[in-house]
Amino acid sequence: MDTNQLFEAFNHINIAVIGDVIIDRYLDGKVDRISPEAPVPIVHLKKEDNRLGGAGNVALNIKAMGATPFLLSIIGEDENADIFEKLMPKNDLWKDGILKSRERCTTVKTRVMANHQQLLRVDREDTHELSKSEEENFIHKIQTFLSVQNIDVIILQDYNKGVLSLSVINKILSLAEKKEIPIVVDPKKANFLAFKNVEIFKPNLKEIQESTPFEVLPNLVSLKKASDFLRTKSGAKNTIITLSEKGMFIDDSQNFQIIPTQIRNIADVCGAGDSVISLTALGLALKLDLKEIANLANLAGGQVCEKVGVVPVDKNQLKREFEELRKASN
Repeated sequence: MDTNQLFEAFNHINIAVIGDVIIDRYLDGKVDRISPEAPVPIVHLKKEDNRLGGAGNVALNIKAMGATPFLLSIIGEDENADIFEKLMPKNDLWKDGILKSRERCTTVKTRVMANHQQLLRVDREDTHELSKSEEENFIHKIQTFLSVQNIDVIILQDYNKGVLSLSVINKILSLAEKKEIPIVVDPKKANFLAFKNVEIFKPNLKEIQESTPFEVLPNLVSLKKASDFLRTKSGAKNTIITLSEKGMFIDDSQNFQIIPTQIRNIADVCGAGDSVISLTALGLALKLDLKEIANLANLAGGQVCEKVGVVPVDKNQLKREFEELRKASN
């Protein structure tokens, strides 16, 4: 499949994104003096911007590539939930997969920015797992959705905010297995090894270091040991471990290697993992081999690091860069 065909094929893919959603709030201003009350800068607020984050940003990345995302999550019943609900149609996203609950608040990460730099981040969140009634309602929502909608790949996007509880994870794994829908997982520490027999398991280096009983270093031998541990414990078929500026480690059980990243002018690493998991799922849906998937995802993650704040990938730029990479590899 040539690059034009590949990027056109993205337009026909349906991806379910299930996990924790976040509002990324940016308070942007200017600093020209220090407070007389404490040794801190005074920010003269100029602009406030609310963006979809977490699994919401994954959905935006999929949308930006021309595919159709279906976002399923739980938010609170508060004023931030109202803001979240308005952001969905504003970004042309399907909104029927979002449940509201009185038992938790809507997660908001507020970043105070000045002179193109982040000064402070304030998080408002509940991280407790779903109650039994929340679990039942959410599982019913997912089950009903998968019974009527054709889905090519499921992304499980875990930020340890409670939405992907053990019962929810197990039910999704069971439903996906029955329907033969491949799963890509972006895990976090709490339920790291609960995602059994998924198609692609994509932690970052810090997450893998926190979840193995031995030291993991960013070299081929150490990463292969970690990948083998993952395969033994979770049954994951393929592993991608993101290594920040060092690129990605990939392992499909037959071949393993580190794919280096391209040199970039890094402005902000926020949202890079969301872009990586999105392109990983899209590549899987088109049955690309793991190296091609990783090349695509690597470029996408690097691209968004050049921009300030959580932003989705630029499809045209990614297409150009991927075509150049393919030509250079031939």
